[in-house]
Formats: sequence, C-alpha cells, structure tokens
Amino acid sequence: MANEKTLILVKPDGVQRGIAGQVITRLEATGLRIAGMKLLQISDELAAEHYGEHEGKPFYPGLVAFITSGPVVAICLDGPNAISIVRKVMGSTNPAEAAPGTVRGDLAIDIGRNVIHGSANEEDAAREVALYFSDVELVDYARAIDGWIVE
Repeated sequence: MANEKTLILVKPDGVQRGIAGQVITRLEATGLRIAGMKLLQISDELAAEHYGEHEGKPFYPGLVAFITSGPVVAICLDGPNAISIVRKVMGSTNPAEAAPGTVRGDLAIDIGRNVIHGSANEEDAAREVALYFSDVELVDYARAIDGWIVE
C-alpha cells in the first residue's frame, strides 16, 4: 500500500493552551510517521494561499485573522491512509459533534477554536504540504517499529 502525506496544523489556540504535545502524541500513537515538523508564525500571504478557496465568503476574514494570531505547529505525517486516519483522530470540525476520544471531542468546545487542521483529501494534502514544507525539510526514514505497525 502506498504511503500518503498529509498536513496537520496545531492551530494558535492549541499552541497557546499548551496542548500541542498532546495533539502530536495522539497523532504519533496511530503509527503514522512524522516526516516534517516546525513551529511558525503564519503570514497573511501564507494564510491567503492556504484558505484561498474560501476567499469572498463571510467567514474568510475571521479564518485569516485567527490562523495568523499566534504561532502554529505544522506537521507533515506520512503513512498508509494518512489522510483518513488523521481525519478520524481529529474528529468533526464542530467539537460539539466530535466523538469522545478525538482531538476535537476531548480538547475543544468551540468550532472557531477547534485546535487542529488536517488536509481534507489527497489534492489538498499535496498543495498544503508544499505550502509549509520544502522537499529538503521532509525526511524519509525507517523506524525500527515499522514492521510492527504495517504488515
């Protein structure tokens, strides 16, 4: 089975609340591999590229204002079915509808402060990973535990 790469952002609320480590731990526990990770302050320009599909919608200015309001942790995860696995771990966009055990179900209560972003599909993942990581920032490596994670 081919590996997928996906982008995760621990949003400014997650970083400010000091729960980025909990989010990363939950993602790593799935068996997905961290291919890249960094702390950064998203610029207005990067936010506009990231959320370009929403430009002109009433909620767009708030999205940009929030994602640029503080540092984020950008993570590229790699592994079989990475996109769908991360989406399950994240939970529904609205924390009020997110299942217990998911990041949003356990760590958030407001849709506007839902702690985490994850790529929605393969096309978005490819575009988003490229926005946040250059090829040299992504590391391909083997782990001693990989044989215990994937058959």
